[in-house]
Amino acid sequence: MNLFAPLTFLAVLVSSAAAAFIPLTAACIKGVTFEGTPKGVMKTINGVNTYVAKAHRPSDPRRALLFLTDIFGLPLVNSKLMADDFAANGFDTFIPDYFKFNMTAWLPNHGETQTFPVLLATIEGLKKEGFKEFAATGYCFGGLYTTRLSQQNLVKVGTMAHPSLLTIPDDFTTLLANSHVPIQINSAELDVAFPPATQAIVDGILADGKYEPGYNRTFFPGVAHGFAVRANLSDPVAKAAKEGAFFAAVEWLRAH
Repeated sequence: MNLFAPLTFLAVLVSSAAAAFIPLTAACIKGVTFEGTPKGVMKTINGVNTYVAKAHRPSDPRRALLFLTDIFGLPLVNSKLMADDFAANGFDTFIPDYFKFNMTAWLPNHGETQTFPVLLATIEGLKKEGFKEFAATGYCFGGLYTTRLSQQNLVKVGTMAHPSLLTIPDDFTTLLANSHVPIQINSAELDVAFPPATQAIVDGILADGKYEPGYNRTFFPGVAHGFAVRANLSDPVAKAAKEGAFFAAVEWLRAH
């Protein structure tokens, strides 16, 4: 039995009252791999270096899941392990390398003009491989690009955790005006990049049926920015929150 399951369920049950509740059926979801060796492969897709984790069971051949990383990118083993976990739950998952990691020059060299074309190239390359539809799961920096893809209806469903670099409220009023993509946000109590006050603003724009395609925000107490990818495994609350965010994301993707 998973010793952290009670904490996981508690975290999801305290989802924002303004957002829709997603029932958590953990028994139907293969769990999170916290440590280990990635099982996927590297592949060049339309010129983009991409980590590929193919589904471990027959998946929908039309849909690809884009895993959009935080600033640590492909070098972070946790991201590749999570892509493997999505694949284990039936999603063909792809992590495009949308930046070369260099902390001292990272932000100036990885704005939207540099990053978004890489995502578009990946999508076009996957279309040539036969994929017809796309979903996105984004973390931190990747949350911004889940939002951008959703604003332009380039994906069918989006989920993100602890997003950063968003313009509030503009990014979500744009989403409300233009998008038909169901959106989920897995949020943290102690997140300085997407704090509870900002979470409440987004709820005010999208929740209570205002955003017809569908909106869900889960709330995980006692954890900070980065928890859904880089949780402190010695902290049972953080470990359970990472697991809970993954379960919620899988449920959201399956539902749409």
